[in-house]
Amino acid sequence: MSPAPAAALLAALAVAALLSTSLWSVGAICALLLLVALRAPAQRRWPYLIGTLSTALLFVVLTPFVEVIGTHVLWSGPTIPVIGRLDVTTEELRNGLFQGLRLAAVGLAFAVYALLLDHDRLLAAAGWARRSTVAVALATRLVPLLERDARDLRVALRGRGVELGPVRQLSPLLAGSLERGLNLAEAMEARGYGRADRTRAPRPPWTLLDRLGLVVAVAIVVVGVLWL
Repeated sequence: MSPAPAAALLAALAVAALLSTSLWSVGAICALLLLVALRAPAQRRWPYLIGTLSTALLFVVLTPFVEVIGTHVLWSGPTIPVIGRLDVTTEELRNGLFQGLRLAAVGLAFAVYALLLDHDRLLAAAGWARRSTVAVALATRLVPLLERDARDLRVALRGRGVELGPVRQLSPLLAGSLERGLNLAEAMEARGYGRADRTRAPRPPWTLLDRLGLVVAVAIVVVGVLWL
């Protein structure tokens, strides 16, 4: 499938998770996105999965202590000044799990976007909004590029018998990012970016699967609005 329909499907799943009012439907969306994210190489996917799932789990744990809803008390704690009485109800647990799954669905959709989509082809497909898509593509590729640079830096240093901690790696990574930015700007200028008579690389035509992906993306949003 081409990157544009795939991105539309991911956006539709994230929107459906935000629109849904059913715990099971949001959980199903999260499970589907997690299975897709697991197709990425193991060394690349774990930072995204750990960051997304740990944040969602933290949201689930903290919500019952900062929210006051429900009458079915499972645990009643001490009274804290300003905050009030700490208690945990079944309604708070359910709402915390629901909101955590929503957050996980959005995070997993972005993880799949960053890990599996070809951002260059996606940028080329949005020629009608080139300036906006350039900014979006550069922003979303920042984390994967930094991750690749850090991995290459560790391998190069290990070959020389040197080990750097995470903090000491920041300086060479920052220098590499600045150098890459200059190289990118020179490449864009050399290729005539922004000129009226610019050239464009040929793109393969959309297949039936691509068109079907767009239809399914619209259908997912409609189902999320009406039935989920």
